[in-house]
Amino acid sequence: MKKVPYRHSISKVLGVTLFVFLLFSVSISAQEDGAADEAATEAAGAGDTAGDPAKGKALFNQNCAACHALNRKMTGPALANVETRLSEDEGLDREWLYKWIKNSPGLIASGDSYAKKVYAEYNQAAMTPFPTFSNEDIDNILAYTAAPPKTAAPAAAGADAAAGTSGASAAGGISNEIILGALALVFALLVGMLFLVNKTLRRIAEANGVVLEDDASPKRLPLWKAFAKNQFLVLVTVVFLLLGSAYFAYGWMMQVGVDQGYQPIQPIHYSHRIHAGDNKIECKYCHSSARVSKTSGIPALNVCMNCHKSIYQVADETLEEGKREYGVDYNKEIKKLYAAVGWDEENQKYTGESQPVEWVRIHNLPDFAYFNHSQHVSVAGIECQQCHGPVEEMEIMYQFAPLTMGWCINCHRETEIKVEGNAYYDKIHTELSKKYGVEKLTAAQMGGLECGKCHY
Repeated sequence: MKKVPYRHSISKVLGVTLFVFLLFSVSISAQEDGAADEAATEAAGAGDTAGDPAKGKALFNQNCAACHALNRKMTGPALANVETRLSEDEGLDREWLYKWIKNSPGLIASGDSYAKKVYAEYNQAAMTPFPTFSNEDIDNILAYTAAPPKTAAPAAAGADAAAGTSGASAAGGISNEIILGALALVFALLVGMLFLVNKTLRRIAEANGVVLEDDASPKRLPLWKAFAKNQFLVLVTVVFLLLGSAYFAYGWMMQVGVDQGYQPIQPIHYSHRIHAGDNKIECKYCHSSARVSKTSGIPALNVCMNCHKSIYQVADETLEEGKREYGVDYNKEIKKLYAAVGWDEENQKYTGESQPVEWVRIHNLPDFAYFNHSQHVSVAGIECQQCHGPVEEMEIMYQFAPLTMGWCINCHRETEIKVEGNAYYDKIHTELSKKYGVEKLTAAQMGGLECGKCHY
C-alpha cells in the first residue's frame, strides 16, 4: 500500500490561511479617523478674547479653589459665569468685580449694597482681599469662570491616545469590539474548516486502502508501563516526592500567621501615594498617637476633614490617572467620606448624621507579642518606612514586612543605639562597651533579645 504524507498538505493549507488572516487583521487595524484631531483643534481655537482661560485656571486653583467652586456653593458662592450673572441680576460691571476682589472689606465698609448683602449671607465673613492681583489677572480668572467646562469624554480619549492605545474611532469608525469579534469569528470558521478537511482526507484514505504515516509506525509500549517496569526510576521518584513534600509542607507551616503582602480593599479608598507621596503629608500628622502610644491608631475622620472641607475633588489629571491605572474615582471616594462624617456639601455644614467606617486592619501582631510604637518612633527615632516600606509609593496600603520573631530579632542585632546627647545611656554604654569591646552598641547588646522585652 502507498503511504500518503497527508499532514504536509494540511500544514500548507493552514499556513496560507493564517497568512491571509493576518493580512486581514492588519488591514482593519490600520484604519484611522481624524475626527478626534479636528475636535481637539476646535477646542484649542475656542477662547475668551477678554482674558486667557488657561492662565485664569492656574490662578483660580492657586488662590480661589479653597473657598470657591465653579458649579457649587462652598465657603463662598459658585463662580461659573459670575460676571454674566452679576450683570443681569444686579446690574454690576467688571469694575465692581475689580474693587471686590482687590479689597472686599473696603467695599463693604463703603456701604455698597450688594457687598453688604454678600457679607451678611456668608456669615459676615469678608472675602480675603487680593490687592496684588492686576486687572489682567482678574480678567483671566473671569475668562476661566465663563469658559464652558470640559467634558470627560475628550479627556479620556486624549489620555488613551497619549498612552498609545488604539481606542474606538470617532464618528464613522469601527470600534475595537466589532473588529475583534469579526476576527474571532473568522478564526473559529478556519479551525472548523481545517477539522473537516482532516476528517474527510482520513475517510477517503481509509476507503482506498491507503495506510497513513502515523498508522504505519510500530506500536510502542506506553510510557507509564515502561516507567513501572524500571524499579530504579520508581525508587528515585518516590524518594524525591517524599523529600519535596516534606520541604513544601515545612515551608507552608512556617507561613502560618505570616501575612506579608496582605492588601485588603478598604471601605473608603485612601491613596498613600497621593497623600504621603505627592502632597508630602507626614505620616504622624494622621497617625499622631504613634509618638506617645503603643499603637499608631486609626486616624479619626475629622483629621481627613481638616483638608477635605475645602478639597472636594482632585485635579483632572490625577482623576484620569486614578481611573486609568488603579480603577479608582477619587471624587466618589471623597463623597463616601462626606457621607460617613455627615457633611452637607451644599450648605457647608455638618448634619450630625454620621456613620462608622469599618476599616480593615492590615498589620496585626499576636496577643502574646508586645510592641510599642512610641519606643521605636520617639525614643529610637526609627522612620515609619523601615517597618512599613515605601508607603509614599503605595496606592493601596499592604503589609511590607513579615513581622515575624526572626525579623524583629535580626533588626535588634543590626540596629545601633543612638546614645549621643542622652545622659541616661552614659553609664550603661560605658560599661557595656567595655564588656563587648565595641564602640557602638546594638539593641541586642542592650537587652533587646531578652524574652521579657516582647513577651509578658
